[in-house]
Amino acid sequence: MTFPKHPVARHAVDGSAKLRLFVPLGLAVTAIGIVWALAGGSTAEADGAAEAAVMVPRPAVAKQLPAVEREEAATVAPCTDPAVQAALASGDDNAAVAAFGGGAAFQSAVASGNAPCIDLGDPTRLWLVVNKTRPFTPLEYGPASLASPALVSDSAAGPLRSDVAQALDAMSAASDAAGVGELGLGSGYRSYQMQIDTYRGQVGMYGQAEADAQSARPGFSEHQSGLAADVEQCIWGECSGILDFGDTDAGQWVAEHSWEYGFIVRYVEGQTPATGYDPEPWHLRYVGTEIAAAYAQGGYGSLEQFFGLPAAPDYLG
Repeated sequence: MTFPKHPVARHAVDGSAKLRLFVPLGLAVTAIGIVWALAGGSTAEADGAAEAAVMVPRPAVAKQLPAVEREEAATVAPCTDPAVQAALASGDDNAAVAAFGGGAAFQSAVASGNAPCIDLGDPTRLWLVVNKTRPFTPLEYGPASLASPALVSDSAAGPLRSDVAQALDAMSAASDAAGVGELGLGSGYRSYQMQIDTYRGQVGMYGQAEADAQSARPGFSEHQSGLAADVEQCIWGECSGILDFGDTDAGQWVAEHSWEYGFIVRYVEGQTPATGYDPEPWHLRYVGTEIAAAYAQGGYGSLEQFFGLPAAPDYLG
């Protein structure tokens, strides 16, 4: 006898299937959990290592700076140079300035007080500075020797120091070659006694205040040194006079080129507060080629400025 087959209940089949599904799924979840745990541990360790790498210790702060040992630069004393000493002893002022290293080095040494062998009050030297606060010593000083230049001179012009006369002749020849005419000498050396007469005449004509702006008192004039020359333009032997010199072609040429022959224009526009005198484009002062070159190249307007001296706008008494 054959028994009929009974159908299997649906829930029994479903339960077996679910069991088969849950077992692998559980294993997968377990594996993922293990991997996640391992990954999480590695990430934490990496983060910790990164933090350790980033946390750099701060440098210690010094409570007191260490003392800096400085080695002072040796100051050069040009007056101890045998070449300077020899030039000074020989009386060759241009050579002495050159031995300093040239006009600029000479100026720097004198202005800074590093040249005790240079006396700006010595009337025999090219670097002499005479102004309203710096008279001659002695007051009646006069050069030992004088000479007349070859150029045209006024009858009462007076001579010059021989080195100045030679330089002025050379400059006159150069100005003539440049086509602006020769130079004439309107006034050169004046003795102390002559300056007394000159100043007295200025006071009589203009009064003392105006005279002091235009003419030096006796013992205070550069002309007394034999180093100063008042010049004028001369064409075919006819001279224009000193008062018009600044407006002439020769006057403009001299303003640009006088330094090449050792001269400077002593009293220029804008320097009255320093020099105490109105501009005098005709008044040339011989300082030698070395000093004159440094003076021109440095753009100086007065010897007071050049040597770092106080301004001398007026007499002290």
